[in-house]
Amino acid sequence: MNSGVNGRRVFGVTGWKNAGKTTLVERLVAEFVRRGWRIATIKHAHHDVDVDQRGTDSWRHRAAGAAEVALVGGLRYAIMCEEPEPTLQDVLGRLSPCDLVIIEGYKRESHLKIEVRADHTKPMASADPNIVAIAADTAPPEAGLPWFRRDDIAAIADFIAGQVSNQQAPQ
Repeated sequence: MNSGVNGRRVFGVTGWKNAGKTTLVERLVAEFVRRGWRIATIKHAHHDVDVDQRGTDSWRHRAAGAAEVALVGGLRYAIMCEEPEPTLQDVLGRLSPCDLVIIEGYKRESHLKIEVRADHTKPMASADPNIVAIAADTAPPEAGLPWFRRDDIAAIADFIAGQVSNQQAPQ
């Protein structure tokens, strides 16, 4: 039985750059929301990111030295922290309760994942035992792993739902 990560139901989408990971995540989120699930996502980038805009008030607060800035508006908020990259477990611990967290990236972590593969990308599945399925336009040469066409969103969502059904329920 897979216990999820940090007491959460999680499933990852991994693959090399430009394989279609973000498109798949976007489409999976929409499918699960259509099914009535509350979804959270985590996107891991290997470079510095900034959701703020140069010159805005919140940017100016950070530039002045604030260690944490909360930007709050009518329908959403963001909390920006000036600190070293947190662990996946730390990020999961900050999320609100949900039915499933879909993680894009964090390819070296031990949660279950589907590998998104474009024709031009090399396989990752043989090097990662946590990859439990492949999404690609053509059947992969690996035997034993479920394969889905990248655009078969309903079938991929069904597969993920089955995989996380054994994970610990959200707390």
